[in-house]
Amino acid sequence: MSRNFAIVDLFAGPGGLGEGLSRAGRDSNGRMKIHLSVEMDDHAVQTLRLRAFLRFFEVFPDEYYAALKSGKGLPDWCNTYPAEWKRAESEVRQRVLGADGVFDELSVELDRVRETHHGDTILIGGPPCQAYSLAGRSRNKGKADYVLENDARHYLYREYVAILKRLRPAAFVMENVKGMLSSHVDGGGIFHRVLDDLESAGDGYRLLPLTRPIPMDGHRAEARDFLIRTEEHGVPQARHRVIILGIRSDLAGNLPVGQIPLGNPQVPVSVNEAIRGLWMLRSGLSRNDTTAGWQETVRDQAARIAAADGIPDEVRAIAQAIEMANDLPELRQSSWRGETAGMPEHLRAWFADARLRTTLHHDTRGHIPDDLGRYMFSAAWTRTFGRTPTLEQFPAFLQPEHRNRATGAFADRFRTQAADRPSTTVTSHIAKDGHYFIHPDPRQCRSLTVREAARLQTFPDNYFFCGPRTKQYHQVGNAVPPYLAYQIGHALLRLIG
Repeated sequence: MSRNFAIVDLFAGPGGLGEGLSRAGRDSNGRMKIHLSVEMDDHAVQTLRLRAFLRFFEVFPDEYYAALKSGKGLPDWCNTYPAEWKRAESEVRQRVLGADGVFDELSVELDRVRETHHGDTILIGGPPCQAYSLAGRSRNKGKADYVLENDARHYLYREYVAILKRLRPAAFVMENVKGMLSSHVDGGGIFHRVLDDLESAGDGYRLLPLTRPIPMDGHRAEARDFLIRTEEHGVPQARHRVIILGIRSDLAGNLPVGQIPLGNPQVPVSVNEAIRGLWMLRSGLSRNDTTAGWQETVRDQAARIAAADGIPDEVRAIAQAIEMANDLPELRQSSWRGETAGMPEHLRAWFADARLRTTLHHDTRGHIPDDLGRYMFSAAWTRTFGRTPTLEQFPAFLQPEHRNRATGAFADRFRTQAADRPSTTVTSHIAKDGHYFIHPDPRQCRSLTVREAARLQTFPDNYFFCGPRTKQYHQVGNAVPPYLAYQIGHALLRLIG
């Protein structure tokens, strides 16, 4: 007989991991459903509650699509569908894991869901990664009073372990950054300590990597085997993350030896394939932000690039074509529904919603004139050579005037996402300035929109992110790609369902 699982999602962010698993559950007649999501960020909580509310309907309410098309804001769901909204508020808790009293409060709900579902629960989540990530560790080195052992973020995974012990789920999925593999604290590697704690929690768990055959002997896999390269699994992004799958010991004896939980690698999906059909936009301009003013600035920057010394002929030709172009983009925002023809089938089906008549979150930032030139030059160079130019390859008039320019530490300060291959990792840094996430089309002179970043992260096109644009970017960058989570969900059901 099939088993039905309740999902508890910790450090949930905007819900990427939960979205994928719950969608896999719907494919299997609702055999996996989110019971509880815990997140501290207020805008992410709003996003989670909205998505939780929508999942209560077999078909999303008409009012949702009407509000998206009008652009006038979402209805007050508390008045429109009070019962469903109350359930969504109960499902999503805004709590700071590790804060006083939070574990005791959640334990009541953990006990309830464990008993109600007779142990058929799944724990998912990824503790905050700033202390493990390579970028975070680099920033910490520059802090005069930073003491590694005193950074509580190194130990937030213990909150996950404590809840794992209390819930005793049939399985768990824990995600974190690649840097966790090499992070050290108290003179030892943090990752092996994490594995030890997870393996021994409660009645014990067998830890499995998702991209290696399940061994017969039951020995723990090598640390590097827990690293997943998302571009090998249908995600248009080179996002390399540690993902640990744990199966409770009493269920681990029936695992299919030799099976690879996620299956064999897939053909990589490119940036162009992922953002295909989204409307061409112009960036904003810090001053005189009119279409005519923007186009004049772009043509001026193109002329200066074309006239600069040492510019490769191919890049010069692109700049000259932009200077003379009559088809430069005019719009800063597009609400027209994008076409998905030519997109890989798995993503076309994943993104699509036939009832959605608009494109969400597809509006652009404003940039200073020199940044328009930098973005144009970087995109033209990347189109020509298949790689982003280093800072020293930019013409002199586009060199930024910051103190650290000569150190070489920011040689890739302006990074274009190459059109013909998966993007680099979409991170929360995209919320700051967009310099590492330049659109591949030199004519548009801009960073990626929230929707384009969400496509690279494989959020469905009907996924609405709450809060101002900066917070939307932050949510997208912090998420687990839902399409990867979807595959993990199906793998879980094959293993324990």
